[in-house]
Amino acid sequence: MAQFFEIHPDNPQKRLIQQAVSIIDKGGVVIYPTDSSYALGCHIGDKSAMERIARIRRLDKNHHFTLICSDLSEIGTYAKVLNSDYRLMKALTPGPYTFLLMATSEVPRRLMNPKRKTIGVRVPDNNIVHSLLEALGQPIMSSTLIPVGSQEAMDDADQIRQRYEKEVDLVIDGGFCGTEPSTVISLIDSIPEVIRHGKGPVDFLEL
Repeated sequence: MAQFFEIHPDNPQKRLIQQAVSIIDKGGVVIYPTDSSYALGCHIGDKSAMERIARIRRLDKNHHFTLICSDLSEIGTYAKVLNSDYRLMKALTPGPYTFLLMATSEVPRRLMNPKRKTIGVRVPDNNIVHSLLEALGQPIMSSTLIPVGSQEAMDDADQIRQRYEKEVDLVIDGGFCGTEPSTVISLIDSIPEVIRHGKGPVDFLEL
């Protein structure tokens, strides 16, 4: 049965953050709030936890997992960022955007797109996420919590707990955060391409 933490969205309790990070470090799968919706997360190096997330979401091998990072500097460790990409990403982070980029050798191969060797990266605007990342000291491997057969993410932490308490190790209740996934922008080629319209507006790209 999953543990259930109520963490304050503005002032996350350090004790609960440390307990959550301990669960992640030990191979646990957690459900946590972001600036767009709730998400599933685990340790970047844990293959078994990643496979559990894939089973929960029923994801195929071509699914882009996302690395939730603390800032653009950390993104640069895991993805190849051109100067033009950096300017766009700096303008949009932190925020509800996921960027697809070519992965560096720091990314485990199982997390990359198998054909293009790409990875999704993002920096959410959420205090709980940043507290988790600061305590963890590395990105969280993540996937939006969209139930199988649904088009929207879940937003009620109590309902999430009831549905997934036997499949995950921890549910973090951080209050209402929305049901839209992040907007996904591919920066793999020379021109930014919107792969998924989500919470983040993209009017500035439609020139």
